[in-house]
Amino acid sequence: MAHQYQVIVIGSGPGGYVAAIRCAQLGMKVAIIEKNPTLGGTCLNVGCIPSKALLDSTEHYFAASHHFAEHGIKVEGLGLDLPQMIRRKGDVVSQTVAGVAFLMKKNKITVYEGLGSFVDKNTVRVSKKDGSSEDITGEKVIIATGSEVSTLPGIEIDGKYVISSTEALELTELPKEMIVIGGGVIATEMASIFGRMGTKITIVEYMDRLIPGMDAGLGKELYKILSKELDLKAHFKHKVTGAQVQEGKVVLTAENEKGETVTFTGDICLMAVGRRPHTEGLNLAALGIETDRGRIPVNDHLETSVAGVYALGDVVRGAMLAHKASEEGTFVAEVIAGQHPHINYRSIPNVVYTWPEVAATGYTEEELKKEGIPYKVGNFPFRASGRARASMDTSGFVKVLSHKDTDELLGMHIIGPRAADMIMEGVMGLEFRASAEDIAIFSHPHPTFSESVKEAALGATGNRMLHL
Repeated sequence: MAHQYQVIVIGSGPGGYVAAIRCAQLGMKVAIIEKNPTLGGTCLNVGCIPSKALLDSTEHYFAASHHFAEHGIKVEGLGLDLPQMIRRKGDVVSQTVAGVAFLMKKNKITVYEGLGSFVDKNTVRVSKKDGSSEDITGEKVIIATGSEVSTLPGIEIDGKYVISSTEALELTELPKEMIVIGGGVIATEMASIFGRMGTKITIVEYMDRLIPGMDAGLGKELYKILSKELDLKAHFKHKVTGAQVQEGKVVLTAENEKGETVTFTGDICLMAVGRRPHTEGLNLAALGIETDRGRIPVNDHLETSVAGVYALGDVVRGAMLAHKASEEGTFVAEVIAGQHPHINYRSIPNVVYTWPEVAATGYTEEELKKEGIPYKVGNFPFRASGRARASMDTSGFVKVLSHKDTDELLGMHIIGPRAADMIMEGVMGLEFRASAEDIAIFSHPHPTFSESVKEAALGATGNRMLHL
């Protein structure tokens, strides 16, 4: 007889494990299914956590080799131990996934290792690596299977010459030249990791700037900074057409905006054109669920076309962000419990963990123009910040967008030191429907990076700079 649960969660990433925990907290009997040996999904194992560990390590190395002398710190015999960086990254990952396993035990959530697939809307089959299988039943089922690496037609990821971010996070030998296909978040973060260690980076991007999904000013400023600090060059408006390995090198072919064929050569090529929903193996056909361009259609309660079956995170509409999936995990659990939660998707922040960091929430300037919303802009450069000068982090700016008539905050965009943390002022402002003036009149400690948010908000209200 199949084990019976009130909720079954398929997938243990930031969306799945949060959904499972919240369901358990609300008094439900919960099971979670994970096909990999460790919990945490892409984010904890081969995504957010390991990449941030390497970003931090290489940031320290770059500072020691480029900035310490100006601070009056002498460093002799500075060296790079990439295998140790990888080992430290592995330790960070192990500790983090162990924390998720602890939370499963603490909340009395039953964990099944294997591939989860639907038999019917209340029965999920767990297929294990030893060939055996087990059926479990649930009153509700949550699909949280995440995403996988996207590729381009005609280019195969072989794991040696053409790699994804998964293989890049395990490299123990530094390539001299790396070609990066794509200019989005993953591409720029990976380019930063290896560029800081001395690898020559060539970015080939289809769009006209880096991080094209964010405010245009952020992408242009990020490229200006990265190309100045690193041996990095980007080729925009280039359509990649193929890649071949020749004499131990990768030769990438692309078509530029003039229609000409151009080639790029490197020791290794990183495929970083984004991710796609991972629904393979779920047997959605057994429920009559059809995907829409790879994603599972859901209603405002994140329920699929089959009553009692929910989906969240990367497999549904919206940005593929770990924290967005976590918010949806909490949301679905509370919907199942009969509560009335809400998510403001417009306020969910997007972050790029380069240095300087890039963070944004709300409308971009391009979106406001497209929708015909009247707006005001306040800009403040970090070079005018006393705290930024003290730390030698003067690149970038804060941009605040507010409604021209009501002054209601519409968006905040930051490229600069600790942008990932400062963006929460914008998130809270959007959630509370604050005005730019509200943010401007709050007392910000001096000297801090956060004063730049205050100054940008002042600019949006039409007032001049007050602090340095």
